Amino acid sequence: MAKKNIEVIGVDVKSRTKTTKGAIAILRKDGFVPAVVYGNNQEPLTVAMEQKILARLLEKSGFTTTLFDLEINGKKHRVIPRAVQFHPVTDIPLHVDFLRVSEHTRIKVAIPVSFVNADKSPGIKRGGTLNIVHHTIKVSCAPDNIPPKFEVNLEGLQINDAIHIGMVELPEGVKMLSKEENYTIATIAVPSAVRSEKDAAAAAPAAAAPAAAPAAAAAPAAAAKKPEAKK
Repeated sequence: MAKKNIEVIGVDVKSRTKTTKGAIAILRKDGFVPAVVYGNNQEPLTVAMEQKILARLLEKSGFTTTLFDLEINGKKHRVIPRAVQFHPVTDIPLHVDFLRVSEHTRIKVAIPVSFVNADKSPGIKRGGTLNIVHHTIKVSCAPDNIPPKFEVNLEGLQINDAIHIGMVELPEGVKMLSKEENYTIATIAVPSAVRSEKDAAAAAPAAAAPAAAPAAAAAPAAAAKKPEAKK
């Protein structure tokens, strides 16, 4: 099913039948992470993966967009990770959900956005800041057609320029999921120093107005108190 340019990682996992809290605690103590394999109109399977192997896989980027061949009791299951539960304190993986996939499956995935050629952006050279609004783009595609990332070219962009989703080229068979037609992914923001100067300049007239009002009111009052000249 997989295309030549799509990486599929093979991992041996063991089947588990006991799902009680006590059994799961023993499993984790022995260095395994409980997991479940579901989907594709088949019965769910409860399995366990070595924690060391899972930790190494999680260290690499794109874990939830990577295809795996899980070998369970001598049979391979083509899957993609859907969710990983971590310990709130130690950040150790506690549980993994794997979705079975086939050539007929379409899945929803969040693809990371990579920004390139920042050194060729006049706006950034002048001190502008790349303000990223969306770090990922949600798409629907076949499991063997998952883009590893979307590259956005910053070459030629000036300060206040915006990068819209329409500037991202989608591979064939990949569909955008957002309901917004051309939302903003990132902008080249005004340098903070320039922004502060503009804010200060805009605030100056407003601050001067209240001060000028008492002075203007005081002038008629002073004139009224002035004694009349003797005839």
